[in-house]
Amino acid sequence: MPGTNLTRSEAVERAKAVLRVESYDVELDLTKGERVFGSRTTVVFDAVPGSHTFIDAITDGVLSVTLNGTSLDPAEVSDGVRIQLPGLAAHNELVIDAEAPYMNTGEGLHRFVDPADGEVYLYTQFEVPDSRRMFAVFEQPDLKAAFRFSVTAPAHWAVISNSPTPEARPAEPRDDVARSVWTFEPTPRIPSYITALIAGPYESVRDEVVNSAGRTIPLGIFARKSLMQYLDAENIFDTTKRGFAFFEEQFGCEYPFAKYDQLFVPEFNAGAMENAGAVTILESYVFRSKPTQATVERRAITVLHELAHMWFGDYVTMRWWDDLWLNESFAEYMSHLAAVRTPDFGHAWTTFASVEKSWAYRQDQLPTTHPIFADINDLADVEVNFDGITYAKGASVLKQLVAWVGQEQFMAGVRAYFGKHAWSNTVLADLLAELEAASGRDLSSWGRLWLETAGVNTLAPEIETDGNGTITAFAIRQSASPEQPTLRQHRLAIGFYNRGADGRLVRTHREELDVEGELTSVPALVGLARPELILLNDDDLAYAKVRLDPVSLVTVTASLHDIAESLPRALVWGSSWDGARDGETPARSYVELVLANIGAESDSSVVQTLLRQLATTLDFYVAAEAQPAVKAATADRLWALALSAEPGSDSQLQFVRAFSSIAASAAHLDAIEGLLDGSTAAPGLDIDQDLRWELLASLAAGGRIGQGRIDNELARDNTSSGQCAAALAAAALPTAEAKAEAWRKIVETGELSNAIQAAAINGFVRVQEASLIAPYAERYFEAVPGIVAHRTHALAQQIVVGLYPARQTTQATLERTDAFIASLPEDQGALRRMMLENRDGVARALRAQAADR
Repeated sequence: MPGTNLTRSEAVERAKAVLRVESYDVELDLTKGERVFGSRTTVVFDAVPGSHTFIDAITDGVLSVTLNGTSLDPAEVSDGVRIQLPGLAAHNELVIDAEAPYMNTGEGLHRFVDPADGEVYLYTQFEVPDSRRMFAVFEQPDLKAAFRFSVTAPAHWAVISNSPTPEARPAEPRDDVARSVWTFEPTPRIPSYITALIAGPYESVRDEVVNSAGRTIPLGIFARKSLMQYLDAENIFDTTKRGFAFFEEQFGCEYPFAKYDQLFVPEFNAGAMENAGAVTILESYVFRSKPTQATVERRAITVLHELAHMWFGDYVTMRWWDDLWLNESFAEYMSHLAAVRTPDFGHAWTTFASVEKSWAYRQDQLPTTHPIFADINDLADVEVNFDGITYAKGASVLKQLVAWVGQEQFMAGVRAYFGKHAWSNTVLADLLAELEAASGRDLSSWGRLWLETAGVNTLAPEIETDGNGTITAFAIRQSASPEQPTLRQHRLAIGFYNRGADGRLVRTHREELDVEGELTSVPALVGLARPELILLNDDDLAYAKVRLDPVSLVTVTASLHDIAESLPRALVWGSSWDGARDGETPARSYVELVLANIGAESDSSVVQTLLRQLATTLDFYVAAEAQPAVKAATADRLWALALSAEPGSDSQLQFVRAFSSIAASAAHLDAIEGLLDGSTAAPGLDIDQDLRWELLASLAAGGRIGQGRIDNELARDNTSSGQCAAALAAAALPTAEAKAEAWRKIVETGELSNAIQAAAINGFVRVQEASLIAPYAERYFEAVPGIVAHRTHALAQQIVVGLYPARQTTQATLERTDAFIASLPEDQGALRRMMLENRDGVARALRAQAADR
């Protein structure tokens, strides 16, 4: 039995045998109970006569298999994962009748019961290999086909798929439940991983957009009934319509599908999924409480990202998963490019530098880093390589490529690419060929340096001046880590910043150039007066860490908040974080830099990123013996920042949340109790339900409340969000009993859904004294092999990463991890990677703590 993996060689061989898949006709019965649903699939395909292949089908049971009118014994041809197909004809019809299990992991066909009203909601998540959990399918992206779905469901449900929803027709009732059947029109030829089914009593808001070809495209936004009161559909429609206009103009072709629905679904593992014409989105983006502007912007970027996929990924699709990075990187780059053209998100490149590039640099310095163009031998390799390199570094490198070839030339090449490869499968070389033709640049060496090597370079200025402060020599030194020694070509800008009449630091000179090799001289800067701040990679064109010269470092330490524009501030913030994370500067110096300047930071996404990095620094990078005092002092200053912030402002909300996450002293917990009961004044702060839960979690972790208070709050907010928040708070209670109960549910019984499990893990590791969970370190290593063997990848990854004993920041933890890794068999690549990355976090923390002493 091969298990659920699929190798590239198997996919290539199957594509040779199955020359063309014509169509799938999938009949689903969603009225068979709580555990399984009926799935009957008819596949029509051409093949090499006499060849043998298999079709993928993860089932609860196969009832019958009929190939070209001949019945095959399910016991002989099916193993629950694959169905063998011997003796193929030139033209084939295959009928498979099966039952498949509903999932509660956010994979396959996920089933959720709304605690608010008891209604059932379903949705699919198929990327990478999970359409086979709903119907029998040749699960690989180059075997495209037309898909026709026929769905039997309760009559009061809404049923949505890739094609427009048809009128339902009545079906015979079952168990006194009225049923209907929805039969959809066939889709265009698409890969199976972007097919979709969303079903349940979802409610919707409708609109439409007239596209560049004059065609009216119906638009829909869907959410659960209990969330519709919070849906700000107008904002989402506005972002979507702007995206339609922008992408059709940039891509030179109209939107390729018949309609465009966006569906906010519960317990979603990712941000969103680009199902053709039926995008599923994380339900947290329906804001039932006041969101930060960073979250609103993240939702807009997500909406635009998925819309870009309708062309890049859905209309033109990768041949195999080694080009998955290009799908995601392209959509991520284009979503930010589109966002900066909208009135509300003009600083989207600041967000990109602060969020995406920070993620990329972190991922690229792990021992598990890999080239952007990774060698994907099987589906297990996709799980190992679907990461910050795939998304963030790839998008960062595309941004560098655009600077290299020119914006207009880049888009001209993209338009030619879509024109030539519509509805087909491609490889990276197909896009690069069009970019070369449009730009006149030879991209072969660029591709080798940027796509086939791993690691991030560091750029530092080397400056000489005379006695008057005039620059007599200027060069950029490029370095790389010994493990990833490649030096690359970079297109970047150098910015000089001086104080203007208002005292703000503004750019007074900009020099754009190509950097190559270990040392690049910049003669154009010779003879200029040395400025107060020199910023390499100004405008964030290149993908590289940058260091500041001593004069510039003094300037930003004292006056980072005086930099007038948000993007150069974000770049300086990023350089400072790199220094702290790399153990080059003391962690407490970074803490002081953040606290001294964050109050003046106007960009919400930057504030959010800084507060997350501050929390990491406090928990892991500050010297262990100094952590309690530094945390207490930081909480004091965050509380002061919250009280001095503009009432009702975005920063006020973020500072209160950050304060509550580290509050530990009696005075701090008193302040939080006061916010909840109204005795503590914080003018303009709205203590809405989600903030109430955050404050209660702080009190729980501090030992101020018990399970009864959590249960009372859940009775007040018996919703999906409330259940997750209650699970977090209960697991955060600082008692041996609470930790044991959380461990039992997460590790031993596996009874939690994906969303509640994630919350419980976050609560379990939320401790003021790491010794409270120290006894679970060895139990973790003992439990992990069984977790990986018996849970789906999504649930196992939550546990392997989330419960790793990182709070036991000791050499002993490293040694135990090394022993565990050494014991792993060769076929445990995904687990090996997760453990290496876990280990790197502790090793980096130990280095940073040593530098902070």
